[in-house]
Amino acid sequence: MGAVIHQTLYFLSNLQCFLARNILVYHYICMNGPNSYITGGPRVLKIPSGDNMERLTCPECDFIHYENPHIVAGAVVTYNAQFLLCKRAIEPRTGFWTIPAGYMELNETPEQGAVREAAEEACAKISINSLLALYTLPRLSQVQMIYRATISDPIFAAGVESLEVALFDWKDIPWDGLAFPTVHWALKHFKQVEGLDVYQPFGNRTPDFAP
Repeated sequence: MGAVIHQTLYFLSNLQCFLARNILVYHYICMNGPNSYITGGPRVLKIPSGDNMERLTCPECDFIHYENPHIVAGAVVTYNAQFLLCKRAIEPRTGFWTIPAGYMELNETPEQGAVREAAEEACAKISINSLLALYTLPRLSQVQMIYRATISDPIFAAGVESLEVALFDWKDIPWDGLAFPTVHWALKHFKQVEGLDVYQPFGNRTPDFAP
């Protein structure tokens, strides 16, 4: 089975090779189990021609697997003077509170990603106001784009990734129970420009550390 797959992949090229390989590898795993030896696919770590970093490449068709930073889109969502927070139902940090946020999907803008994440995690329909902050986290290979947003009515519920969703007054925010440093940053940055229509979006001056 492995030899057949190898020969088939060898004669395919570029995109056709890439698409066919994924189908065949999936079939091979189903037939032989996840620990079986698989030929084909980006598996050789080398510096491609014209590049200066090591990448996983396919020796048959020279396809390069690029691993790039992820963009996280999210929002500090308010209703009147209260803040919408979600208690995480998934790792990392299950049981801790966060703002609605998550990885962007293909073919969407950051604003659309923030709206989608709020719908998925809090079943809330939010309206984006403006960009609040852009945080760079090279240790996690992340760039986080956080917006200010509102809901017109207190209509929300826990989505599949949330255990609970609630509105908090500023004084009642569970600061010790927040999931990530960026959640702290975003909430405090929001407070600094609360009521302002014009401001400069925030950032973290030293990557991975509080601003």
